[in-house]
Amino acid sequence: MSHSSESDASEKTTFEREVLTWDDFGTASRELAFQVSKSEFMPDVVVAIARGGLLLAGGIAYALGVKSCGAVNAEFYTGVGTRLPEPIMLPPLLDEASIVGKKVLLVDDVSDSGRTLAMVVQLLELGGAEVRTVCLYSKPGTVLEPTYTWRRTPLWITFPWSALPPVELDSGEFEL
Repeated sequence: MSHSSESDASEKTTFEREVLTWDDFGTASRELAFQVSKSEFMPDVVVAIARGGLLLAGGIAYALGVKSCGAVNAEFYTGVGTRLPEPIMLPPLLDEASIVGKKVLLVDDVSDSGRTLAMVVQLLELGGAEVRTVCLYSKPGTVLEPTYTWRRTPLWITFPWSALPPVELDSGEFEL
């Protein structure tokens, strides 16, 4: 999920964007895995914050050779520049017993306000995990700077997996 710090922006508003390509994503996931490896933190499990962190978590897990993966479902942003008052957890929930005493690498696409990341870190730590965080992007003013970050930007980010609208079967056409 792409996030913005421009709360009054609408989907029809044009503003400068940071655009992540699929090639950049491949480079970023390897570079982030290298940062993690270099820090000597070897996670027992990689946990994604769905949906935005799912692809990055998979790429990093493969690059680190970690086979144990999971996901938590959280919602905060409901559209471009619109969000709920507080982030919330959505089902299905992570099996907390599986993380007790584990080193967890928590992965998301961006730490914008940082509130979702902070909420999930707290949840995992209360469950007995040692947690490090990794995000493709971090924004100014985030309440939780990720342990590992690929880039920092104040801009709205267009991710390759969310750049197009959902597929609609009734249109009769396939859009690339």
